Amino acid sequence: MGKIRRGGYVFVTWKSDHSPRHVHVYCDGELIVKWDLDSRKPMIGKATRRVRLLIEQLESEGAL
Repeated sequence: MGKIRRGGYVFVTWKSDHSPRHVHVYCDGELIVKWDLDSRKPMIGKATRRVRLLIEQLESEGAL
């Protein structure tokens, strides 16, 4: 499991999780969005512009 805190959110991934590649995003312990990293769209919930920018930043850093 990888857990990254950034901008007031917690981004969680699991190495052996099911396809497609995705990240769970939490704020104050509540799931905000489950984001599909391959198709760049939400699987569950809604991603604000800020969350989408943070995900893009983490991907470009190789953290996701």
